[in-house]
Amino acid sequence: MSVGGGLRVPIRSPRPPVDATGAPGDPPRMPPAIPAPRESGTVPAGDVPLYWAAWGPSGAPRLLVLHGGPGAHHDYLLPQLLRLAERHDARFYDQRGGGRSKFDNLATVTWRTQVDDLAHVADALVDGPLHLVGYSWGGLLAILYALDAAGVHLPVVGAPLGDVHRPVTRAPASLTLIDPAPLNRAHRRTFEDEFARRQQSPAVQALRAELAASGLRERDPEAHRQRAFELSVAGYFHDPARAHDLTPFRVTGRVQQSVWESLGDFDLLPHLGAIACPTLIVHGREDPIPLASSEAAAAAIPGARLAVLDACGHVPYVEQPDALFAAVLPFLADVVR
Repeated sequence: MSVGGGLRVPIRSPRPPVDATGAPGDPPRMPPAIPAPRESGTVPAGDVPLYWAAWGPSGAPRLLVLHGGPGAHHDYLLPQLLRLAERHDARFYDQRGGGRSKFDNLATVTWRTQVDDLAHVADALVDGPLHLVGYSWGGLLAILYALDAAGVHLPVVGAPLGDVHRPVTRAPASLTLIDPAPLNRAHRRTFEDEFARRQQSPAVQALRAELAASGLRERDPEAHRQRAFELSVAGYFHDPARAHDLTPFRVTGRVQQSVWESLGDFDLLPHLGAIACPTLIVHGREDPIPLASSEAAAAAIPGARLAVLDACGHVPYVEQPDALFAAVLPFLADVVR
């Protein structure tokens, strides 16, 4: 999930958001608090230490969870995705360029950089079978990693001179893909057009105008930032009011841009038959990312399961958590040992 380049919002706001009229909400509706991780640290990946954090019982089967973006961070998956940590040692990390894994140099980050980083993190954090749970861009990253492990080597547009890639040798044991990003350029264009249409809808534009006229920026800057964030992601939701419950996040625009550009005119669908591990794909029916992308992926990956969630956009862990986990938890119970 991404809201475009350069958005900067707080991870937490101490004040309530505003309602649709621009007045402070009553009662406050801030995103739920995130509990502290059981442990955390960094994994060296070249010159960039990648931050990770773990929740759940130590010694339980491990899951490696991949956030969206690219260029975002893991916090906005929380606390809702901590349902995964009830029976698993769930490990999240901030991908290169986002959250606590930012870097100061101007080196280009490509999709293959992210695959290489994922391999480093997996080797450092998961000593048993590698079960990947990917959300949005994280779902696409999991697929790119699985294809590389299967010997499918895709081109990298704009790779730096002297770029050296170590082929992935450790295949995933399972893939859980939650509203994965579009799997080819055509589906991505459809998503971009649909998201823009939703953001320019009369309802969202009216809410933006009300916020601009409310004077909230001057009266309560934190509340204004919270409300602006909610409006910036409204198009991802079946019910935009549920944006209240999404933990705000930041996107590093240059990382997001360079990763998508490195994919070029991509189409992963013809290669998905090379993925051999158990795979579950979950997709919200009202996601601006076309359902056709996930349907095609489920048809192409041998034995893949597809669960479609009604009354749900791109953020099922916020909009339809019960339906999401009713699909995900039994799948993990079947495949994670």
